[in-house]
Amino acid sequence: MRLAYSVVLAWGLALSAAAQDAGQQAIPKSGGDFSNSTVPLVKVPEGVILVKGAWASASDSVTPVPEGASVGNEAFSAPYFGMTYQLPTGWTQKYQGPPPSETGRYVLAQLSPAATSNGTARGSLFIAAQDMFFTPLPARNAAELVHYMSEHLQADYQPEHPPVEARIAGRDFTVFAYWSPVAELHWYVLATEIRCHTVQWVLTSRDTKLLEGLVRSIDQMAAPAEASPTGGAVGSLVPVCIANYARDENMTFRTEPVFTEPRFNAVPVRIVIDKEGNVKHIHFLSAFPDQSKAITDALFQWRFKPYQRNGEMVEVETGVLFGRVNNPLAQPAAGPAQD
Repeated sequence: MRLAYSVVLAWGLALSAAAQDAGQQAIPKSGGDFSNSTVPLVKVPEGVILVKGAWASASDSVTPVPEGASVGNEAFSAPYFGMTYQLPTGWTQKYQGPPPSETGRYVLAQLSPAATSNGTARGSLFIAAQDMFFTPLPARNAAELVHYMSEHLQADYQPEHPPVEARIAGRDFTVFAYWSPVAELHWYVLATEIRCHTVQWVLTSRDTKLLEGLVRSIDQMAAPAEASPTGGAVGSLVPVCIANYARDENMTFRTEPVFTEPRFNAVPVRIVIDKEGNVKHIHFLSAFPDQSKAITDALFQWRFKPYQRNGEMVEVETGVLFGRVNNPLAQPAAGPAQD
């Protein structure tokens, strides 16, 4: 198969794990898998599936969070990632999706065109993000994640093009294509890294010309300026993204959370550290209320050495994992990436 637009943009990879996610990421305070109580007693929005369990939450409602993407006024917007995408004519989102997983998997949007006369959709556009602090796969960045998934396709799928690098919307992407000979479906995935997340645009259709058009439309989206692999820049409002930053050598004070009862779930937490070394924002991907309270009480007491870049103090965003870890694929977090 040949794409007319391949010289400029190449293609995408559809991750096997992405096929298990559905719909747009729900807003914070959604369900998980560990609760023994029901979801809050509020009216369930139409077209939304709520699941019992631990909740995603944040220490404030002003700071954008990864799952806070939305579709409205014929546009997709993800403030945390700095992305705005004008939907192709006739495309929309029907369902919102699940809350974040404890491995940092987010469903940001699932888009499709209006059904044809026989009731079948011509294709779909799935937007997801994988938190690279908490990924269960042995990958440290978007390129490694794409290459790993391209080498582990299920037997029913065949690669059409190997992963290649491309410039899309002014950013570096790793892109890959595969297809199913039985279903006669093609998948393109375009993956880039923003704030230590791999953001994936997964395109699916039998019509390769439709997929080519979608790639061209993604090239027109508004996206943050290219930064270093760690993200952030001096003078930027976006924190510098550093894996495994909450280490003793970077801290002056640390206290552990005191839990009221034992739990057996992992609790992944993203924190933003201000220029003075104080924790200013806490984002729980999945936690019970008692866990989030205990961890919040502890984190707001933590003190870090101010982080400097090019002689100026900047904010830092990093991940901390509390609770039980039962993930045979998980790799030890890497140290701070260097510019």
